[in-house]
Amino acid sequence: MVRRDRLRRMREWWVQVGLLAMPLLAAYLHIPPPQLSPALHSWKTSGKFFTYKGLRIFYQDSVGVVGSPEIVVLLHGFPTSSYDWYKIWEGLTLRFHRVIALDFLGFGFSDKPRPHHYSIFEQASIVEALLRHLGLQNRRINLLSHDYGDIVAQELLYRYKQNRSGRLTIKSLCLSNGGIFPETHRPLLLQKLLKDGGVLSPILTRLMNFFVFSRGLTPVFGPYTRPSESELWDMWAGIRNNDGNLVIDSLLQYINQRKKFRRRWVGALASVTVPIHFIYGPMDPVNPYPEFLELYRKTLPRSTVSILDDHISHYPQLEDPMGFLNAYMGFINSF
Repeated sequence: MVRRDRLRRMREWWVQVGLLAMPLLAAYLHIPPPQLSPALHSWKTSGKFFTYKGLRIFYQDSVGVVGSPEIVVLLHGFPTSSYDWYKIWEGLTLRFHRVIALDFLGFGFSDKPRPHHYSIFEQASIVEALLRHLGLQNRRINLLSHDYGDIVAQELLYRYKQNRSGRLTIKSLCLSNGGIFPETHRPLLLQKLLKDGGVLSPILTRLMNFFVFSRGLTPVFGPYTRPSESELWDMWAGIRNNDGNLVIDSLLQYINQRKKFRRRWVGALASVTVPIHFIYGPMDPVNPYPEFLELYRKTLPRSTVSILDDHISHYPQLEDPMGFLNAYMGFINSF
């Protein structure tokens, strides 16, 4: 009898806790996204949108050097946005006539439909559609990519190799700290949980907040080059825009896609004749040194590589913008 009463009281206690927690949880789940900082707001207002199959895609397009025919298209990483390039943007405009970047579908200021089957193939098609929208589909394009953007670049390279009509013509490709080899890629714990779907995914995405995000992202930066709190808030604001935290699990399916289509995408890198370069932050825990670099050089012996300072990690364009820019300009000026 005593044990039965104890169990009953425990059940009543948990019911009371649940009743108290439900409105608090409901209120939390409806917290609006953070306000944009002046810098991020300026980035948004200086950009434009185009429509791809009824979905709005955000992009930046700056005119740089007058008289130069050179065009560079920037492809950002996961889970952030085109704003990742802001530290080297001005430097690129001093070398290229057009500097173009977009927020992939599901990222930044672009639409984030749900439910939706996000795929690398669709993101590559969006890049092609943007260049058609800008009237640049027949121009030779330099691609500069990072992380997730590296995989999109691989698909674009595959299409270019197949010489399919309507595909963009690639003049050069520069990759940076992307997990182009599934076997050397080390996703974070939260990424592993989310990419495999299941009942936890929708719960985890809804419960994700700035604290969880910042604690998860900060370790992929070097110890001396970690983002400030305001920079982390800018990243988080881009994710929370259009409820982007709710599609992170869907976006992470690219990890499974990369494994499934390894032969297609790694094969494209290994078989084309366009100049290819890799800028590498060697402290990257996601693509660890030396395993990643050894496999890269073995697989792509014709590619050149720039290794940045020992303390630079997964976001080299943010951690060492001058070193990154110098490495890229050295590559571009070499052919």
